[in-house]
Amino acid sequence: MEPTQTLISLYEKTIGEKPAKIDELPSSGSNRRYFRLSGAKSFIGVIGTVKEENEAFIYFDRHFRERGIPVPEVVAISDDRMAYLQQDLGDTLLFNAIEKGRKTRVFSDHERNLLIKTIRQLPDIQFNGAVGLDFSKCYPAAEFDTRSIMWDLNYFKYCFLKATGLEFQEDLLEDDFQAMAEVLMRSSSSTFMYRDFQSRNVMILDSKPWFIDFQGGRKGPFYYDVASFLWQAKANMTDSLRRELIDEYIDALRRYKPVDEEYFHEQLRHFVLFRILQVLGAYGFRGYFEKKPHFIQSVPYAIENLRNLLREPYPEYPYLSRLLRDLVDMKQFSDELEKRTLTVKVMSFAYKKGIPNDTTGNGGGFIFDCRAVNNPGKYERYKPFTGLDEPVVAFLENDGEITEFLSHCNALVDASVRRYIERGFSNLMVAFGCTGGQHRSVYCAQHLAERLNREFGIKVELVHREQNIEQLFKAKR
Repeated sequence: MEPTQTLISLYEKTIGEKPAKIDELPSSGSNRRYFRLSGAKSFIGVIGTVKEENEAFIYFDRHFRERGIPVPEVVAISDDRMAYLQQDLGDTLLFNAIEKGRKTRVFSDHERNLLIKTIRQLPDIQFNGAVGLDFSKCYPAAEFDTRSIMWDLNYFKYCFLKATGLEFQEDLLEDDFQAMAEVLMRSSSSTFMYRDFQSRNVMILDSKPWFIDFQGGRKGPFYYDVASFLWQAKANMTDSLRRELIDEYIDALRRYKPVDEEYFHEQLRHFVLFRILQVLGAYGFRGYFEKKPHFIQSVPYAIENLRNLLREPYPEYPYLSRLLRDLVDMKQFSDELEKRTLTVKVMSFAYKKGIPNDTTGNGGGFIFDCRAVNNPGKYERYKPFTGLDEPVVAFLENDGEITEFLSHCNALVDASVRRYIERGFSNLMVAFGCTGGQHRSVYCAQHLAERLNREFGIKVELVHREQNIEQLFKAKR
């Protein structure tokens, strides 16, 4: 019997009539096929490729429902256990419900509340869901152990790292993989590890999260699911939002166990690194080898997560750390990152020659008028100099007006730079104008450009327009 005919037959046995319509739904990472069967009632039909995987889902589903966890009810199963019907939870994935926030990195209160509800329910799945659970039903492995860790790390090595063409020493890499496995295994616990806990596997129904696609779950540490959810590549969360959601998770976790927050954050970093490597392995296989565009498109997001993570050292894995820094700096990834990395253009100019145009097309930025500050240009001895020269610098700083003026400018620009970085904006322009574009504006532009590069590590293009001077401050990685 054709797979879809099997689903139609199950529907007919359940409802007493054939479905009016059957539509295949898009799939992503697995070879499982999903269909919506609609008519007198709507169900989701699932056709698996491995019987044991289906059995795992069906068992978990029944167990979780008995424990009060919101999962779709399985209503009919084929005799060969290769297909089943489950409750239709609608079309709203959490991933789509937070779309505006993902694209702008500004999450509305409604989007934040959905994320909070989801992360707070995770300990219930992990701890309450593990009560009475027969982990021998798990597929393909009953437990997160050293062997499965090494599978995932080698998945990254062979399906992603080798595909990039980056040279590496396998023996040194293997040493660090072993070290990572030891660090991760010190968090072993008898909890349910969802394994693919991410916003594409959460449905929103009546403003509440429901959970799907948990068939790959097994016994394992709870840190893994937190890392999966908060560092999902295309979720595009800001650091501040991640911190807020971690705090919510820890608060919910305390219902089940005491939490040492310092140790929690330290250990979570290792699981975040491991999860990113595992995800890159999957992206390499599904994207580079199976040519699925969704996974290729996700690679730059995962690389950016990895780049940000490596800002803090991992002394436990010295060779791996060096190798990963080389990886994220490869031209094929750095060029893509460059398009989405903030560049601030800082200019000095003379008002009598006009306000500078913003060539990026973003409509300008900050224009600061320095003409209220005491002007060294009115004194003959300062006329040969610019705001870069020591006599003018000494005059302005001894007078003190420029220091107070610039401190206010700095506060405004800093606030915008932080938000631009969080939201993934690529361009900001700041211009300082004075009478001749020679002294005050040059001093302010120079000091701001140097400070932004020093404090934020961002790329800054400095242009003293009337002096025909340009300087580039490269981003610090």
